[in-house]
Amino acid sequence: MSKYIGKPIPRYDGIGHVTGTTTYVDDIDIPGMLYIKVLHSPVHKGIIRRLDVSPAEGTPGVAGVITAKDVPGQNIYGAEDQPVFPEKYIRFKGERLAAVAAVDEDTAMEAVEKIKLDIEEQTPVFDPNEAMKPDAPKVRPQGNLWEFNSGKSRILRKGDVEKGFEEADEIIEQNYITKMNDHASIEPHATVAYIDGNDRLTIHSVTQARHFFLQPLCSILNLPLTKIRLVGGNIGGGFGGKNELHTDHVAAIMALKIRKPVKYRMTRKEDLLYSVKRGAFMFEYKSGVKKDGRVTAHKIRAIHDMGAYQTLGAYAIEKICLYIAGPYAVPNVWYDGYAVYTNKPVASSMRGYATINVNYTSEIQMNLLAEAIGMDPWEIRFINAWRDGDTAPNMWKVVAAGLIETMKKAAEMEGIDLPNHLKAMSSRRR
Repeated sequence: MSKYIGKPIPRYDGIGHVTGTTTYVDDIDIPGMLYIKVLHSPVHKGIIRRLDVSPAEGTPGVAGVITAKDVPGQNIYGAEDQPVFPEKYIRFKGERLAAVAAVDEDTAMEAVEKIKLDIEEQTPVFDPNEAMKPDAPKVRPQGNLWEFNSGKSRILRKGDVEKGFEEADEIIEQNYITKMNDHASIEPHATVAYIDGNDRLTIHSVTQARHFFLQPLCSILNLPLTKIRLVGGNIGGGFGGKNELHTDHVAAIMALKIRKPVKYRMTRKEDLLYSVKRGAFMFEYKSGVKKDGRVTAHKIRAIHDMGAYQTLGAYAIEKICLYIAGPYAVPNVWYDGYAVYTNKPVASSMRGYATINVNYTSEIQMNLLAEAIGMDPWEIRFINAWRDGDTAPNMWKVVAAGLIETMKKAAEMEGIDLPNHLKAMSSRRR
């Protein structure tokens, strides 16, 4: 490894990128290919009373129209709660209602605009705190809270948090909000699908996770694995946003129905408005610390705004159980995590999924604790940093800890001369 560390390594695909010869899904052009446009919900929440696609079907140049009734298999994917096309209930503005394939995108869009749609608009809820109230508008019939094995919240308890507060010399309470973010990949979501010469459905995808897609595609399309060829390739930016189905299933259903090659690419506007996002988080921290710098307790309440469907939203609340106190050995931790449905676009993975949010808040909390006892922020971190054999809040036993060594190197690179007692510390021992 020493011949790679700290040395510039040419990208294996760099020449194609800088010369413009790299081929992406949107570059694929097949003779006779048709283009898909989608009818999106104009409201955040509502009931579909009428969806008449016959005017679109009668538009010259249109080869096919698909709705929920055209899904060959299960009209559901994600965490088995999101429909390809809703049959009745709309949960967020931009949700797909129908798709049209035509000779070009302008014709497809013209046909989409002819579809007759009647929606009974309902009151949406956007604030997860409001959504948690018993009388809040229901995003889904079962209620707005995801049910964990422990109930309506993910409960984690380590030690005795009240005893930890009694032992503390200072207690800091602080609330944090991390907002929704978009991945903003240069390449929007796009798919090309067609039936190949072996009667297999071929799907050219921009996915980051082909193996994540195969099972839901088989279920949606009612096809065995042997009849689907899912082709990956170059991705013009993903950052986690291309871990979710956006266009593959729609293009695949259309190709199966009309037996012609199709391309479905989201516009930049559609991508920004309707694709999955990094969901918003809210954290409430109450933390205790001794004058010698030892953090004695954290009591934390976390709320994740999952948007309209669950996808990976509840997993985020589970995932941060490991990181809720940061990479620090805190003996007493109380954590309640809530995964909340709202009428927003779906929340899913984004770089450092969920860990970015919780590490941001826990590190600010460490700064506040250091300030409260008049201690240098470096020192409080060295004192509490994980050592081998420590236990995380979820009782995972720490192995190969490296925070202390990392901080030493970071200080060295920044020209910070740490005191000798910090330099003498090691992640191998306390």
